[in-house]
Amino acid sequence: MKRPLLLPLVPLYATGLALRELRLNRGWEQTRWLWYPVISIGNLSTGGSGKTPFAITLARLLSARGFHVDLLSRGYGRTSRESSLVDPDGTADEYGDEPLLIARKSGVPVYVAAERYDAGRLAEQQFIQQGGELSADQVPSVFILDDGFQHRQLGREIDILLVDRQDWQDHLLPAGNLREPRSAANRAKVLAIPASDSGFDAELRSWGWTGPIWQLHRRMEIPQITGPVVAFCGIARPEQFFAGLRSAGLSLAAEMVFADHHRYGASDIESLIASARRKGAIALITTEKDEIRLRNLKSTFPAGLPLEVARLNVEIEDEENAVMALEGLLSSTRLAEGHRKASQR
Repeated sequence: MKRPLLLPLVPLYATGLALRELRLNRGWEQTRWLWYPVISIGNLSTGGSGKTPFAITLARLLSARGFHVDLLSRGYGRTSRESSLVDPDGTADEYGDEPLLIARKSGVPVYVAAERYDAGRLAEQQFIQQGGELSADQVPSVFILDDGFQHRQLGREIDILLVDRQDWQDHLLPAGNLREPRSAANRAKVLAIPASDSGFDAELRSWGWTGPIWQLHRRMEIPQITGPVVAFCGIARPEQFFAGLRSAGLSLAAEMVFADHHRYGASDIESLIASARRKGAIALITTEKDEIRLRNLKSTFPAGLPLEVARLNVEIEDEENAVMALEGLLSSTRLAEGHRKASQR
């Protein structure tokens, strides 16, 4: 959402970014390092780029290639500030909706903490307790940092930046949704873009990007529903969700939008059911993240108006070569960085 009336405030926001960059470059804002390499996944905008399903895909791919993978998150929206290992059978209130979804789908340990360095330290302690060693000679291990491009207090070897044309043409906050300007993309080692965005890779090359560009395919698993449905969600870019449902052939009787990371209550369910009945819908449908935040409220949907869930998966085009290249980057940093990091902890 663009807010042109706020354009005069953009220079103030840009000044704040410049001051932070100065603090980082001068060492006035501390950067702490974990022992094993960190791969950060992030974007330039305030949300909605598919970071969560991409993190799940990357964790699965690296695990399949023999890596020990831990995922680190701040657990946005959770009620606790303690560092903890996510229990896949837990709740979004305990861990946050995104860490819980990643833990359930990726099969890798997910750690949450207010400071993601603390999440990483807890992961290291757990690894040692389970018989692992913080040694470069052991099975290759890696941390994946979720939504970490702007979280530069934690050092990382590789930044993978998810970007699309909508971000690339947007304004900085508060007039637009960009947390950083396009020039920040130069910090990344890899850019990941929608494969469906024809010509965007050429535009990035013309801009001056010389590094790898990964093409991502977003695939929605949508249940077959032969009749009108009410679609609802509380995510950053709801229009993408609704468009995906329509392109799959669903008939949307109504589209209901809640705030990103919305905590559902009984009154929300009552409103959804009432809307579905008014519109003559035969079912309701939402996202995986929303399903997690609904908790035990899922059981309150009546049998005549079942709740269905659309599941989003992300695939990397030519994933074999992409992951091999990533392994090469990790191998080149793992031995060289170990002792330097240990001296900075």
